Amino acid sequence: MRRRLLFPLLATLVPAAALAHHGWGSYDANAPQTLTGRVVAFDPSNPHAQLKLQAGDKTWDVVLSPPSRMVNRGMALNRVKVGDTVQVMGYPHRSIATELRAEWLRVGDQVVQLR
Repeated sequence: MRRRLLFPLLATLVPAAALAHHGWGSYDANAPQTLTGRVVAFDPSNPHAQLKLQAGDKTWDVVLSPPSRMVNRGMALNRVKVGDTVQVMGYPHRSIATELRAEWLRVGDQVVQLR
């Protein structure tokens, strides 16, 4: 009886999770960009931490790594604060002009590799 109930539940959850995750093919690895700017917002939530970065006249949506990876590589999540100036290197989204997938993040004198 439990299996009859569990299978339909799993069958609905797995496709939803797959749709929520995106591939990295939407980012142009041939056009790396390094941005320096002010953190407008920071969200260290799963599946990927994100920050909004005001760099020049644009506000960028920067996709970071999963929070656990940032912590495992030495970056305390409370290290990034709204108002901080940070530097990020990454790859722009192919169709969203203000989105960047970050490879590394510099906060003060600390650099963390995200991929």
